[in-house]
Amino acid sequence: MVQQKNNVRKQVRKEQDGGKMAISERGLRLLLVGLVVMVSGFILLAGGKSDNPDFFNWEMFNFTRMVAAPILIIAGIVIEIVGIMGRPRIKQND
Repeated sequence: MVQQKNNVRKQVRKEQDGGKMAISERGLRLLLVGLVVMVSGFILLAGGKSDNPDFFNWEMFNFTRMVAAPILIIAGIVIEIVGIMGRPRIKQND
């Protein structure tokens, strides 16, 4: 009985959704772009270690690690949010 009700619910959901994905093609592209932007930000953030522990390496405080990498990471997160929350465009048949 329960199995039959679940099957009916799944069928009703398929009919309501029309078999479409919850996220559009544009949203998937934005998710991939956001992921690439975030990964590039994390790559820029890496490094800056010192070869000799007796000397302090000021290279870790350069522009790339302090400004550019965090901006890229935040931009990637914003792109991900837009990709997930953005409304799909409605195609008009004119």
